[in-house]
Amino acid sequence: MTQELKGQLAVVTGAARGIGAAISKQLASMGATVVLAARDKAKLEQVQSEIAADGGQAEIASFDLTSDSSITALADTIKAHHSRCDILINNAGIGILGKPLHETTPDEWDNLMATNLRGPYLMIRALAPLMIAANSGHIINISSLAGRNPLPNGAAYSASKWALNGLTYSVAEELRPHNIRVSVVAPGSVNTGFGRDKTDNPRKIQPADVAHVVAMLVTQAPQSFVSEVLLRPTQKP
Repeated sequence: MTQELKGQLAVVTGAARGIGAAISKQLASMGATVVLAARDKAKLEQVQSEIAADGGQAEIASFDLTSDSSITALADTIKAHHSRCDILINNAGIGILGKPLHETTPDEWDNLMATNLRGPYLMIRALAPLMIAANSGHIINISSLAGRNPLPNGAAYSASKWALNGLTYSVAEELRPHNIRVSVVAPGSVNTGFGRDKTDNPRKIQPADVAHVVAMLVTQAPQSFVSEVLLRPTQKP
């Protein structure tokens, strides 16, 4: 373990599996106390156990990212127990892939936007005040290359990521005066079984690759920040 983040508190949404689990383990290995946030308590406990086995510290927050009251309760708990939030990773997301927009139902659209876009908004709204009070912090939104390119039969998902990118760039300007850096990481296809492809593919980006980028972002020199990272596989899957 290293100690670059010793004394810092990190909150990671979607921490139960895939990219979120990898980011949580990476931050814990750097000395941060990580709040693992997701719905699946059993999976969160597994990630927490793996972090503890490596000498790291993690807490479980089983919550609903689509619920304003659930996120407010999480923020209240963090404020009461820690009085700080140094790193927020908005990672949780869902996809509607494999169907054209005109076959996407309004309920599917609303659920996707509630998770991929409204969720990060609610998390920033709830936790940014702690960063403003400390005059420091990092917010990293996990987007996708689908937020920069057309995605036939995935228009709703693509729209949510384009919107998340716009949110990130704008809130970065709002929070810069408070010494808070807001960045977006946009990976291509990640080897998590997300979407239609459930098979393991070693040529895809690995969750640990995304975690490595996050580690870089939260340890930048104080006089600058990386606003966006586009992450592609070396060889096309």
